[in-house]
Amino acid sequence: MANEQIKESNTTTGVHPLKFSLWLIIISIIMMFAAFTSAYIVRREEGNWLEFDLPNILLINTVIIVLSSVTMQMAHNAAKKNNLKQLKFMLLGTLILGVAFLIGQWNGWADLVQNNIYFGGTGSNPAGSFLYVLTGVHGFHLITGLIFVAITFFSSLKYKVHSKNMLRIQLCTTYWHFLGGLWLYLYIFLRVNH
Repeated sequence: MANEQIKESNTTTGVHPLKFSLWLIIISIIMMFAAFTSAYIVRREEGNWLEFDLPNILLINTVIIVLSSVTMQMAHNAAKKNNLKQLKFMLLGTLILGVAFLIGQWNGWADLVQNNIYFGGTGSNPAGSFLYVLTGVHGFHLITGLIFVAITFFSSLKYKVHSKNMLRIQLCTTYWHFLGGLWLYLYIFLRVNH
């Protein structure tokens, strides 16, 4: 992706190799979180499961990630219209909201620690450990998404993202929306099953 321009040519199947690769990554992440949430349900039924209130910041983070998905889509739409000023502004907004989400997650973990809910260890609550894993692994993927958004933002500063060079912003938008959708799934899952 560091090339001057990413060629948008398709293979004989009609799908660009980078788009195909991104969908493979997304499918593997979905499978991983399906395994985590299935394990959560199975482990919960085994007992020794101490219920506790979820940190309130999780709801605020849900709003933040939805807003970041809106700004990402606006950036994509701006690129299609060659509105480069709005493109840069919306990508920067997505970056800021993504960082705010991570800060919120960190604060959520601090809230858990204040309530003596830790990850792992002897006598620890498996419910707490699962919450750390689910939010932590999602946070890791969000960091990769932020790196992708930052690369796209810096590319836009060099006028490499526009209506005739949409592949980078398309990939970035798809991945960012996926991360937002994944968080919504996790939040609803935790609210229903916690």
